Amino acid sequence: MKYIYLVPILLILLTCDLKSEAQVVYENPNHPVYQFLARQAQKGKINYDDLIQPISRKEISSLLHYLRDSVTTLSITEKKEITFYLGEYSEFDSDYKENTHYLWGKDQYNNRALLNVKKDDFILRADPALTYEYTGGQNKGVYKQATGMAFWGQVGKHWSFQAYFQDINESGKGVDSLKRFSPETGIQRTANLNNKSTAVNYSDVRGNITYAWNNGAISIGKDQLLYGYGQEGRLILSDKAPSYPYIRLDYAPLKWLHFNYSLASLQSAVIDSARSYNKGNALYGNNREIYVSKYMASHSLNFLPVKGLEVSVGESMISSDQFDPAYLVPVLFFKAYDQYASRYKITTGSNGQFFFQVSSRNHIPKTHLYATLFIDEIRLETAFDAAKSRNQLGFNIGASTTDLFIPYLTAGLEYTRINPFVYQNLIPAQSYTSQTYLIGDWIGQNADKVIAWLSYNPLPRLITTAQLMYVRKGVEGSLVDQYFAEPQPKFLQQGPVQSQTQISLEARYELIHRLYCRLAYQHQKGVIDPQVQTSAVPNQVSLGVSYGF
Repeated sequence: MKYIYLVPILLILLTCDLKSEAQVVYENPNHPVYQFLARQAQKGKINYDDLIQPISRKEISSLLHYLRDSVTTLSITEKKEITFYLGEYSEFDSDYKENTHYLWGKDQYNNRALLNVKKDDFILRADPALTYEYTGGQNKGVYKQATGMAFWGQVGKHWSFQAYFQDINESGKGVDSLKRFSPETGIQRTANLNNKSTAVNYSDVRGNITYAWNNGAISIGKDQLLYGYGQEGRLILSDKAPSYPYIRLDYAPLKWLHFNYSLASLQSAVIDSARSYNKGNALYGNNREIYVSKYMASHSLNFLPVKGLEVSVGESMISSDQFDPAYLVPVLFFKAYDQYASRYKITTGSNGQFFFQVSSRNHIPKTHLYATLFIDEIRLETAFDAAKSRNQLGFNIGASTTDLFIPYLTAGLEYTRINPFVYQNLIPAQSYTSQTYLIGDWIGQNADKVIAWLSYNPLPRLITTAQLMYVRKGVEGSLVDQYFAEPQPKFLQQGPVQSQTQISLEARYELIHRLYCRLAYQHQKGVIDPQVQTSAVPNQVSLGVSYGF
């Protein structure tokens, strides 16, 4: 039975079209090409499905080639950026040299890499992954240094692989050793430092092995899965929690119908006292501690009925204690199965969610409209009864328009609200978290935020952004109130409400492929942190450079 998890993979491989040619290497969602393609889709020039990220280098290359070869209404800046980005994805060009290899040299497209090998159907590329950054302000001076390696490659017509690692050190006055209440990805520190430490060390490791065919791919790896749309956060799946192991399946049986499934192994951060045992010595304590196992299964159907419109419906289930092979069945109704397996007992079941997403691009010219609904718990029969309703849900709604007044100027506005008790569960190992960080929106329950932003590209590969973000956060309610209070505590009406305002300016320039320079300024008033209460740094400036990822 221990190999039962291989059954769905084998079934998929056996039903694939083995004559097709497809390789999938996933691109980092922070790459600026995502923003470039989203803007082109917003103008109606391409069909771009970025609901689930990361997406593959091959898909990105196909979209860039279509823009270069088929779209005539491109500005000079856009044409220059397309030419630049296509050089990054040169392995898909028909005139790419069949056999080449070098160390720290340039290929025929003038791209430099630490290692570049291509022989027949084998490709291997590698680069260092380096980051150097300084952030300074009142009572703050933090240096960030990160070193590591990133590589990827392809084997044959269907298989691909990739891996990325960085060892990261932050030191100086004002180090944020928790990264709790901010959009920045959370960390697992290498040492249990106190909150006032002037140094913190942690790592970021990711990797995938993928088998792909002409209309689908299955991947086993460790990374973050992003689902939905949102500025500085996503309700369904975000990059707030550190990366985690998963199996991912993407299948598009029809052009207008896409199916996605994933099974993730999350970190519960809850010690399993029943399985922990005395290790026979007192070094670092007497016990060998074992964490409670935690898993998340998720699947969705994504409908694309007309160009620019995407409607998605899905569900997820977070289970704990032991692995249930039923969640390896991608098409199973998870909620219905959980009711069967738990015998309708809340103390024996798992934690389920439903979610909906809609996205409209260029139906209003040059405008992207989107909305998300995340349902943790709801009683439909009493949804509008103030005394008995249990509307534990979150939603966001946003809009952006591009080429506003001048080319390449984009303006956006978004509102997100998360009702009390969303993401929380009476079983700690089944909360909507991994490594104690939310896998949904970082503001958490009983909170809302408004974001307004302007983005402008004055030069090719130079992105400038101005943003205003206002967050309100109420008290996180108790489990007793969550399950028994009638009426349920109202939004932002229980306990004191804190607020936080941020104004940020940023300029980011890609000097050569994968070499980024960044300059940012942030003004902040107020701090919301449920674990550490510190005074805000009113003004801070960051300057950094990164390469290789």
